[in-house]
Amino acid sequence: MHRLLALILVAAVLWGGWWVLGSRGAERAFQTWLEERRTAGWVAEVSDLSVQGFPNRFDTTFTDLRLADPATGWAWDAPFFQLLALSYQPNHIIAVWPPNSQLATPLEKFDLTSADLRASLKVDASTSLAIDRATLVSDSLTITAASTGEATRMSALRAAIERSPSAPTDYRIGLSAEGLSLPPRLRALLGAGSDLPDSFSAFNADLTASFDRPWDRRALETIRPQPTALTLRIAEAKWGALELALAGDLTLTDGTPEGRLTIKARNWQEILTMARSADLLSPALATQAESVLGMLARAGGNPKTLDLPLDFKRGMLFIGPIPVAPAPRIFLR
Repeated sequence: MHRLLALILVAAVLWGGWWVLGSRGAERAFQTWLEERRTAGWVAEVSDLSVQGFPNRFDTTFTDLRLADPATGWAWDAPFFQLLALSYQPNHIIAVWPPNSQLATPLEKFDLTSADLRASLKVDASTSLAIDRATLVSDSLTITAASTGEATRMSALRAAIERSPSAPTDYRIGLSAEGLSLPPRLRALLGAGSDLPDSFSAFNADLTASFDRPWDRRALETIRPQPTALTLRIAEAKWGALELALAGDLTLTDGTPEGRLTIKARNWQEILTMARSADLLSPALATQAESVLGMLARAGGNPKTLDLPLDFKRGMLFIGPIPVAPAPRIFLR
């Protein structure tokens, strides 16, 4: 009995020592990372950084966190941010966001309001911290533009990414936004009439993206990995009677896509009317498009549903043999 008690005491002391060493190591690592960011020209500030959770957790809390990368124009301010990990599995991290924070992009500043926004992140047990899989969930999320006060809202957000076991730069990505509602200005830009409901009944995507290098700590510290190929299993939006779905494969060279996407549009005439109302199409081009698309829809057997291949080649978007617009450049800043 005495030997068992002694063994338990020794194990407890060793485990406590491991926690102290690990917590101090984690705190030093984060402080070093912040200092390296400042040396690189970032704004990287906290009023307090602490590690708690003895004996089985490393729970790191950043208070009054401010990060800004002048080279890209991105910045984030939060009253607190937490990274939670089990002491015996430190490469599996839970990230917890505050209910309110501010995000600045090169185009606009946003106020973020969320309920229980958190992520689960599994990374390689190495210094590169390459993402193996991650999920992000929020019971609600409101994104308010600082310049206009208009908000994009969703009742729930679900996102996930998982690295391919056979290709370290390929990632399967899923996204679902429930109850997505757009601000008035964006509705107007899309030509959405008052007959459309406030929110989408479906807005989701499932795709595999290949990048030029893995998503790891360097993706935040330096330049972002750039996509080299996209396999879109499905991306769909349902808004009232309007339904739009995309699927296909693209390769990207310096951000310029090559390949084919197939678009399926239900009640496509209303979508065309929206494009005309938003001045995305001139009246003459809209009339011509309606005639051609109507013929294609009737050939498919259902005049209200359109199945249409979109070809990307030579830097242009083609519908059949007709070039209709320059291909968008896909680049992560």
